[in-house]
Amino acid sequence: MTADADDEGRYTTALETAGRLLGVPLTGFLEPGPGEPANGADFKRLATVHTFGDAWPRTEVLDTRTRALVSVTIAATLGTLEPLRGQLRIALNSGVTPEEIVEVFIHVEAYAGAARAFDSYQIALQVFAEADRAREDG
Repeated sequence: MTADADDEGRYTTALETAGRLLGVPLTGFLEPGPGEPANGADFKRLATVHTFGDAWPRTEVLDTRTRALVSVTIAATLGTLEPLRGQLRIALNSGVTPEEIVEVFIHVEAYAGAARAFDSYQIALQVFAEADRAREDG
């Protein structure tokens, strides 16, 4: 895939948005994995630009904080635990409180089931502890 200057600018902006939301640069997650085909970089670039360049900046109707709560809910309901970890970081970095996140899990439990909510909640506990450690060190 060849990128022109506009594409490169959109990708750079998307990476900056991701870093701001996640609190860490996304670039480490974009490194090629063992055995990854060359077009894996295309997939990662397209997903990054669409997610962090197109979807997250759309704050005219839903602000970032609300989008973060929606994203936590979606990841928890789908049971995508590693993406959930990132969504929880984004939520905390966007002003969502741990108490509000717990309320999301109460609602997920009611509609998606206790097992799904409990598995996801374990990831939330890890991210809460990580955030506490960062505050103590920071």
